Amino acid sequence: MKVSLTIDRAAIETTITIECKEMDPSIQEILDFLNGQELDFVVGKEGDMQHILNPMDVHYFHSTPEGVAAVTSNGSYLVKEKLYELESMLPSKRFIRLSKSVIANLYELSRFEASFNGTLAVYFKSGTKEYVSRTYVNGIKQALKMKRRNNE
Repeated sequence: MKVSLTIDRAAIETTITIECKEMDPSIQEILDFLNGQELDFVVGKEGDMQHILNPMDVHYFHSTPEGVAAVTSNGSYLVKEKLYELESMLPSKRFIRLSKSVIANLYELSRFEASFNGTLAVYFKSGTKEYVSRTYVNGIKQALKMKRRNNE
């Protein structure tokens, strides 16, 4: 990777240009950093109590009839953000969409198994299980570097 920096005192605004042959995880990580996608904490509600949650401690976020819940080893907490908002705020290197209703922390996954209908069952360190819908199977395989062949 070649990096260049030009300091121009006449510049009105800072401009960053990235030229690459194709998008890869290192470029995405740079973009996430530049866009400020590091979410320091999430406020979760359990009953009348508000809890400050570190996103890295969240196993997964999922839609419930009451709203979006953050599931941790200590319990489940309702958060005010929508899934699409969390997806844009959380680091894409760590969190991945499993289905329309679930975003998972890759570092909290323990194992997975293929399902008969083309989906994957994903097990978390906590023992809970979620399913990866067919739309998102390739994304999770790439994130876990499971693709063993270059052809698709």
